[in-house]
Amino acid sequence: MQRSTENSATAWHALSDEAVFSVLKSSPEGLSRHEAALRFSEYGPNELESVQRISAVRIFLRQFNNALIVVLLAATGLSAFLGHELEAVAIGVIVLFAVFLGFIQEFRSERAVEALRRMAAPSATAWRDGEEIETPARELVPGDVILLRTGNKIPADLRLIEAVNLQVEESALTGESVPAEKHTAALSESRLALADRKNMGYAGTAVTYGRGRGVVVATGMDTEFGKIAGMIQAIETRKTPLQENLDRVGRILVRVAFVIVALIAVLGLLRGQPFIEMLVFGIALAVAVVPEALPAVVTVSLAIGVRRMVKRNALMRRLLAVETLGSTSYICSDKTGTLTKDEMTVRKIYASGRTVDVTGEGFAPQGQFLHNGRAIESDPALRELLQAAALASDAQVDFSNLEERWKVKGDPTEAALVVAAEKAGLKKIDLDSNYRRIGEIPFTSENKRMTTLHEHRGEQVAYSKGAPEIILNSCARYFSGDGVVDLDPAGRAAIVQEARRMAGQALRVLAIASKPGAELADAERDMVFVGLMGMIDPPRPEARAAIQTCESACIQVVMITGDHPLTAQAVAAELGLLNGGRVVTGMELDAMSESELESKLETIKVFARVSPGHKLRIVAALQKKGHIVAMTGDGVNDAPALKKADIGIAMGITGTDVTKEAAAMTLTDDNFASIVAAVEEGRGIFDNIKKYLMYLLSANIGEIGLMAGATVLGLPLPLTAVQILYVNLATDGLPALALAVDPPVPGIMHRKPRDPRTGIFTKSVVALMMVAGWWSSLSNLGLFAYLLHSGRDLKEAMAMTFVSLVLIEFSKAYHFRSDRDSVLNGLFSNRWLNLAVLWELLLLGLIIYVPFLQQAFGTFGMQPSDWLMAVCPALSIWPVLELTKYALRRGWWGESNVACRLGGLQAIH
Repeated sequence: MQRSTENSATAWHALSDEAVFSVLKSSPEGLSRHEAALRFSEYGPNELESVQRISAVRIFLRQFNNALIVVLLAATGLSAFLGHELEAVAIGVIVLFAVFLGFIQEFRSERAVEALRRMAAPSATAWRDGEEIETPARELVPGDVILLRTGNKIPADLRLIEAVNLQVEESALTGESVPAEKHTAALSESRLALADRKNMGYAGTAVTYGRGRGVVVATGMDTEFGKIAGMIQAIETRKTPLQENLDRVGRILVRVAFVIVALIAVLGLLRGQPFIEMLVFGIALAVAVVPEALPAVVTVSLAIGVRRMVKRNALMRRLLAVETLGSTSYICSDKTGTLTKDEMTVRKIYASGRTVDVTGEGFAPQGQFLHNGRAIESDPALRELLQAAALASDAQVDFSNLEERWKVKGDPTEAALVVAAEKAGLKKIDLDSNYRRIGEIPFTSENKRMTTLHEHRGEQVAYSKGAPEIILNSCARYFSGDGVVDLDPAGRAAIVQEARRMAGQALRVLAIASKPGAELADAERDMVFVGLMGMIDPPRPEARAAIQTCESACIQVVMITGDHPLTAQAVAAELGLLNGGRVVTGMELDAMSESELESKLETIKVFARVSPGHKLRIVAALQKKGHIVAMTGDGVNDAPALKKADIGIAMGITGTDVTKEAAAMTLTDDNFASIVAAVEEGRGIFDNIKKYLMYLLSANIGEIGLMAGATVLGLPLPLTAVQILYVNLATDGLPALALAVDPPVPGIMHRKPRDPRTGIFTKSVVALMMVAGWWSSLSNLGLFAYLLHSGRDLKEAMAMTFVSLVLIEFSKAYHFRSDRDSVLNGLFSNRWLNLAVLWELLLLGLIIYVPFLQQAFGTFGMQPSDWLMAVCPALSIWPVLELTKYALRRGWWGESNVACRLGGLQAIH
């Protein structure tokens, strides 16, 4: 007996039935109950294994392994030590909120495997001791023989030994648009994609037509589903670019805080100031360095972005993934149901010797019939073809008011024929009423056709549809514009040539024939050839525009599908996705070394006939080259790659529970175009977080520079500890939150994706931050020194410097809405910032003029002349920052506009 791991590596599809039974030591009659029990103890239950769960407490404690969280906890303790209980409570709440958010994200990310487990069949019909029994699917073992009927979910991986008209829905596993037709013959190629293994059945897929039998060759984690579950469990979730940036900021701030405490304390002691007094000021400055509201601002920014995205049909499961979308440089998209509608549609018709184009997409019965670009008003041959195709089909198409879309009952290929007929006004329900079906010859994998017999006005007529070569061989005449005429060799050759031409365009081609006066016994002999119909799962109309938008945003889009390469290439070409790029199959990918793949990766636009392992390899290779990768998909085969990708995007309508659990985002309308809106939101959110950090850290630089400058020059400290904390927690708080909801800047989707390795602090950001911070320090230090030398007492000088510092922060809030554009562009367009500044001005007035607040904050009732002196530094920063931005736009700091070209389009970074 071979072990399970050895069985999983066997190319079962390449073995004959006899060889399969020999390897498994089984027979067509199945196993005995005794043997099944022995094998169950050896192989274990036929179910997906669960990895050892990490306890919720451990996940919660893991959230504190973050530099910024540690700093904020220290700030909480320091605020309490200084007697500012309110600030301590506020910071503590912020910390717990950030920790809880991280906990929820990590706790939910492990549920994908559980969703995969739910897709397993609960029971199966097996042969044991020569008897047909119903057994729990978890008790199946390799060597068991399973019976398959229409509607069954396949309980394990099977090598088929009997297939009678057997069709299996495998789209969730292979990406194929239509059910796979199965047979039992051994296949010559040992290395085939799952979709090409027509003699195999896979766990988790469903029988849609016919019946069959199969011998179990793999169970549990050795099935294709099990391999996917193993991939999901093995993938470690990467930190988002934002998480990495914030961790880096936190570590820097920790070091800066310690240096400041030490520096201020040492300088003060050297000047003979009391140790406790210098320690208090050092601690106050250390707290000022830390942006306490950063987690709150990040959360608010992300939450608002999520709310906007819901309105645009994108549902986020993980808040931080919103920002990751803004960094996305590659979108790896599944074809079926994502770039296409997952609705087979007739695109070409060949009738009466001419080719007709059919407009319209999907199952909506709206469209026209065009010949040489002109609409066809009336054509007897075309009408006969559409009527015959609809009558030889069982599918029904109805509009669902609940889901607001057209839905199909039956085979999607037949649905395409029915919809094409309805576009010509031939409704299926009316045709079935007028042409009552009285018999049929069902489709089989051997005859490759389906024939129906109808009664109409006392006469019988047969209609048949199937493979062109099969239908054509049964025809002696054909339906022309002049009526029914004999089918000569030249006519046959023309039909064969047209069928090949359609197939070359990646269309699935069916031939249609009829026979008036037929009986069921002779219905498929001496038929009349009516025409050919070519169909495809068409691209979404909006997907092409979305791809063009991605190109203008310098985001590469590639198609990764399990479908046939010709079909994938045709869809990609229609979407404008190829642009000279290559099409590579899974077998070609297997033949590439890692270095070869990396060198060719960015020239490949379509990956076809790929497996879940291939998708993982592609995503990993792109990430290795420094790309931020988004992966879209709807099938179980997409789940590992969705989890591996930086941002996994599942389809809400057609997507399985497995993909939704593995993904960070779900598209509620299954529309590729909704990704573009999500990318825009992601870019805007990162911009707003950057604005907040620029604003707050420049304020901190201004405060530290002011205090350090006064200490170095031998001046008294210009601010009290209470004033420092007020500026840091109150004055900077609301304007910073207002920047978190700033609307996106114009042209945000005409930039290159942000390189996550550059972080938040680019040269332009640092330059603007330093200029604003140091100018604030110098102007306020100058004001403080001037006031002292002009005879003002220390309390008044400190109070006016405090007011000047607050006002200069308000000015900077407006300037930091962009790190490049002039402040005058939409100066007051952020109404929340306007309200925040007005509110803070009101609070400032109360602090200055209310007696008990004067005592608490060390202020006095300022006169108009005092206000004038305090306002001057705030106004002086306007020309300074405008000149700095002008220099940045001109590239004087080494950063200039960078043009990106993708597909002939330009984008400015």
